Amino acid sequence: MSADPKARMGLVVPGLGHLLTGDVKNGVGMLLELGVLLLALVLGLPRIGSLLFPDASAGGFALHPWVALLSWFGFAALLWYFARQHAQPDKNVSRENQSQWQLVWRQFKKNRMGVIGLHCVVLLAMVTLLTPFLAPHDPDLLDVGPQKSSPSLSFLMGTDEFGRDMLSRLLYGARISLSIGFLAVVISGTFGAIWGAMSGYFGGRVDTVMVWLTDFMLSMPRLVLVLTIVGLFRPSGAGGIYLIVLVLGLTGWMGVSRIVRGLVLSLKEQDFIQAARALGQQPSIIILKHLIPNAIAPVIVHATLGVGNTILTEAALSFLGLGVPPPISTWGSIVNDGREFLRTLPWIAAFPGLLIVFAVTSFNMLGDGLRDALDPKLRSR
Repeated sequence: MSADPKARMGLVVPGLGHLLTGDVKNGVGMLLELGVLLLALVLGLPRIGSLLFPDASAGGFALHPWVALLSWFGFAALLWYFARQHAQPDKNVSRENQSQWQLVWRQFKKNRMGVIGLHCVVLLAMVTLLTPFLAPHDPDLLDVGPQKSSPSLSFLMGTDEFGRDMLSRLLYGARISLSIGFLAVVISGTFGAIWGAMSGYFGGRVDTVMVWLTDFMLSMPRLVLVLTIVGLFRPSGAGGIYLIVLVLGLTGWMGVSRIVRGLVLSLKEQDFIQAARALGQQPSIIILKHLIPNAIAPVIVHATLGVGNTILTEAALSFLGLGVPPPISTWGSIVNDGREFLRTLPWIAAFPGLLIVFAVTSFNMLGDGLRDALDPKLRSR
């Protein structure tokens, strides 16, 4: 371990060592993450027993507080791991001896906005997973405070017309909004990558039909298509969340498909694919084992950018009253609740709107940083 006192200070307070050595973007980000961990510990420790083992009158066993507890230890371990990595002396590993992903990470760290976006996304993930410890009240509890109370020390983001704590509603709403964004992008990315790889690999009439279907889906306005499907098959309760995730995932795969198809058209003519064919490997094995892994980099970039777009689409659905059904809260539904009080209670719609902007901007900055890092033409020594 390094004898540098600045580096050792970073082990005691993760992020401080980065600041002392001039790495402001990583230092501030890690200090904010440490602050979230300490805040969750201070706020959650006095009531951890009631969270993990609630009474039957409070609804009985709940999984999310246990997830939050495990997440706390996981985030703490990762934070101090990266602080330890910073405290160690740099290893003089030549560029030729580094793996592809090490080169990507090395290039990504040079992108200031990308690193800031990464820390913002990590902060969002931390707040989302640690919500039971951070939220001061039950988000659905009525008359927890004065009705229509403006932001104050008692209620940092005020209360709504039913006396519900807005800070708690926003924290719990983040779980749904971000989860919908992640899950929908996983569905769209997986389906789009497989569709595009099959189209490019088989070619001929199969490619013609699959490309035509992709173009047909692209020609349809996504929001109108989503509104139609949700309006026709909208279930009640938790089933509404699954429908929203499925609809958003199955209407956002076309961009990934076109990207992967273009890469597969060139990859399938290379020697390693021709060798796999000569060995008699099945087309499914070639697609899943050889083609998709070699085309995964642009899919990752598209996924990070797609999370922000999916959050916006879900917010638009909730704003129109066709999103996740109540009483489940999302950022979009909270904005919808506050549109009737824009003049008298502007904080109800303003705070979730700002969080949507922050989340979308963070994912876009992360996506831009990954796009530059994954482009070999932009890599520098």
